[in-house]
Amino acid sequence: MIPKFDRITIIGLGLIGSSIARAIRKAEAAKHLVAMDRDKAVRERVMELGLADEVTGDAAQAVKGADLVILCVPVMANAALGAAIGPHLSPGAIISDVGSVKGSVVRDIAPHLPEGVHFVPAHPVAGTEHSGPDAGFAELFVNRWSILTPPPETAPVAIARVRALWEAMGANVEVMTPEHHDLVLAITSHVPHLIAYNIVGTAADMEKVTESEVIKFSAGGFRDFTRIAASDPTMWRDVFLTNKDAVLEMLGRFSEDLLALQRMIRWGDGDGLHALFTRTRAIRRGIIASGQETAAPDFGRPHPPLPEAKKNQ
Repeated sequence: MIPKFDRITIIGLGLIGSSIARAIRKAEAAKHLVAMDRDKAVRERVMELGLADEVTGDAAQAVKGADLVILCVPVMANAALGAAIGPHLSPGAIISDVGSVKGSVVRDIAPHLPEGVHFVPAHPVAGTEHSGPDAGFAELFVNRWSILTPPPETAPVAIARVRALWEAMGANVEVMTPEHHDLVLAITSHVPHLIAYNIVGTAADMEKVTESEVIKFSAGGFRDFTRIAASDPTMWRDVFLTNKDAVLEMLGRFSEDLLALQRMIRWGDGDGLHALFTRTRAIRRGIIASGQETAAPDFGRPHPPLPEAKKNQ
């Protein structure tokens, strides 16, 4: 059953916020949908796209009367935003978010919430390298995971309503502690992004390779790293600064494994390399089997047709 909220407020209409707005519209999960963004150009575009019933730049005004507020802002903006909206939240309202780091979200928002307001942090593990209200689409969360990290004292009915909303938007839902979430996402998302930023930065800094050669001869691996490295800089800066303990722990493990790989190559350990690559290939197959990626060749990318054969003149 699709949960029906009287008034949902989305704060921050980038890729995730605008996708949530579209998905809520499609699922008919809200009687009235409010969009709030500080950027005037974003607000104007949201109105042009018809993503909400009401659009405002005033956070306090946006949350008045809302029974669900979803914060879709960079994680380091949460403390100030929580302080701004806290006094204006209605009793019984549910506050949620979409941040990639949950420990800092709980720490920064919870102290500003008045008694009687429910807090259900969430992280939809979905996205693209694009940003802004035009980048969103309603199907972004279909068959993706949304992880809920409610504090222990959160009312079960509030958790159930947020779970049902994500399921109405097509997502699979898992509940875990903020600490466990941050450790898991450090290795599955945060460190891979950091590696991508580093590899692309290294290629850009290589003096013996011109920029045109890097772009011209970008093989599939480097090309895919550039897609990840094109993600929103503000969001990822905040992720690394707020989840630094888990990221540094995973980076330490990664560095140790990288040294082991380096030794295999140095000493010609072909059996060790083959065993490692076989094991990692199985991980890829597991991701495909779970429905989190396509099995189509070249990751399902469209390809232009072959050029027509030239006829003899």
